[in-house]
Amino acid sequence: MGRGAESTALGFFQILLGFLCIFPPATSPCKILKCNSEFWAATSSSPHLGTEEALEFCTALRAYAHCTRRTARTCRGDLAYHSAVHGIDDLMVQHNCSKDGPTSQPRLRTLPPGDSQERSDSPEICHYEKSFHKHSTPPNYTHCGLFGDPHLRTFTDNFQTCKVQGAWPLIDNNYLNVQVTNTPVLPGSRATATTKLTIIFKSFQECVDQKVYQAEMDELPAAFADGSKNGGDKHGANSLKITEKVSGQHIEIQAKYIGTTIVVRQVGRYLTFAVRMPEEVVNAVEDRDNQGLYLCLRGCPLNEQIDFQTFHSAQAAEGRAHRKGPSLPPSPEVFTYETAMAKCREKLPVEDLYFQSCVFDLLTTGDVNFTLAAYYAFEDVKMLHSNKDKLHLYERTRDRGVGNTAASGLSWALGLSLVVLACLS
Repeated sequence: MGRGAESTALGFFQILLGFLCIFPPATSPCKILKCNSEFWAATSSSPHLGTEEALEFCTALRAYAHCTRRTARTCRGDLAYHSAVHGIDDLMVQHNCSKDGPTSQPRLRTLPPGDSQERSDSPEICHYEKSFHKHSTPPNYTHCGLFGDPHLRTFTDNFQTCKVQGAWPLIDNNYLNVQVTNTPVLPGSRATATTKLTIIFKSFQECVDQKVYQAEMDELPAAFADGSKNGGDKHGANSLKITEKVSGQHIEIQAKYIGTTIVVRQVGRYLTFAVRMPEEVVNAVEDRDNQGLYLCLRGCPLNEQIDFQTFHSAQAAEGRAHRKGPSLPPSPEVFTYETAMAKCREKLPVEDLYFQSCVFDLLTTGDVNFTLAAYYAFEDVKMLHSNKDKLHLYERTRDRGVGNTAASGLSWALGLSLVVLACLS
């Protein structure tokens, strides 16, 4: 354990430094940088670690873990924080460090070699579905997707249109983190779309090493950030694989060890995301009460949602149109409500929420590629959703009777026009 602890700690901090460069911390109460610097100061003074120094290394590692736990509440969604937490777990395993023990003075005991973790060569460990053969019921799968301007379908089949400009966590559980960055589509517009996506697959037993996948606008790689296409050097490394379906446009990631499939596409200039995941994995969170920013699970915050129903008042329509109408920025192509409807019907014949999203995006952006974004999002739903009766979602309204179809359609069109005006302002 001599030089190994020092060298792997150095390697861990090189990786963490890379995360800090990619995701520079904004002014926030998250104190992960303080935790990092304290651990570095405690471990960088001994270039050669003997037994006693190795025990001190474990003590410093436990202190580091304790520091990250203290700041966990304020660091939700911070990728530097999550990278540190999972790096700590890896170092604990590599150097036989017990999670229970002193965080100030070293405990004088020697760990026998090979006693740190149980190993198993059973293939079922790295194949989620096979592990369920022993159970009475098969796993239940759920779906989440993000596309367009942007539109979110949560794991519970709630459909939302959100503003969410900047970086937001889509998934944050014990197995992986997914973060997206949304930027304005047009200068001065509130309409946004996804231009960056980061996925962190956490190290898992004998199956996979920690892997990072990152896509950006005009760059959809068919490999992880380290150049590999699988889960690393562990026994079950092939339980995590990337497959390129269409060069530069469509990749698929299979994470069989957690029964998860992820689809990432670039449509036009922007990215779309879709995932199929077992409910057990979806809900594998350390502190469910603090998962408010886990968008795929909880949805967008109320103040970030665009609700068509709140814009159905004719009085609000008159006031909003008078106030905002003259200052609309130019768009690449001008669509009326009728021409947007006609364009979206070419790809989406059923007037569900995917169709409505297509119309909304054409009116807010004028970019015909958003038609394809809605189309491919629905194609991914057909492939990934486990309940074929829930593929189409329709707007939820109150007191809508059979005789109110025409009126409700007009009301939706009026509300959509108001939302478009709000987004373009």
